[in-house]
Amino acid sequence: MSQRTHSNSPKSGRRLVALALGLGLASAALGTAVPAAAQPAAAPATTAVAGYAHYAGSAQESAANKAFFDAVLQSVAKRQAAQPNLQSVTVYYSTAQAPSFRSQISSAASIWNSSVSNVKLQATSGSADFAYYEGNDSRGSYASTNGHGSGYIFLDYAQNRQYDSIRVTAHETGHVLGLPDHYSGPCSELMSGGGPGTSCTNRYPNAAERSRVNQLWANGLAQAVAKLAATR
Repeated sequence: MSQRTHSNSPKSGRRLVALALGLGLASAALGTAVPAAAQPAAAPATTAVAGYAHYAGSAQESAANKAFFDAVLQSVAKRQAAQPNLQSVTVYYSTAQAPSFRSQISSAASIWNSSVSNVKLQATSGSADFAYYEGNDSRGSYASTNGHGSGYIFLDYAQNRQYDSIRVTAHETGHVLGLPDHYSGPCSELMSGGGPGTSCTNRYPNAAERSRVNQLWANGLAQAVAKLAATR
């Protein structure tokens, strides 16, 4: 497994601290998970794994994943409302708050773009449907919302050093496309995440996962709008 040490510049740290404080106020009122990038030094590996194991598969994580997908879907539906005849949808993401993981994020997007046909992922420096963040959190990496309808993926440093980082990123990106966690699955199943252990380095969705994503995003915007209405 590839291991990589990440560091934050003082400027980046101040920016993430300010962001985390702002999101923290929102989450205090709404009970929503927010990035923990403002935490001090990276937690010891054992602490991160213990926290991740406790959080993985919990009702809290499941609810956060659903809220994340709903937020992305709503953003996509609103942005593409003027193009009802599209047969495929492009979901735009930002890496501005996760500079250490840009390579892994790009690889994860390429993996998904080569695996499915009804939806594509594309980086943007403008308005995005969701964003990636980086930092320290004992829960590990996860997908959630900021309490205001905007989705984000949080990538934890310690977890990405212990597990294959591209697998972690591709797994979390799977939530963008509507896939739930299935930690009891085999290594060949991307959404089994950390369930198979740190030795698992498979970065690709299996046939069932690819088929499910294509079904979820079939007929482009029409399907997205229908699913958005069903979540209300």
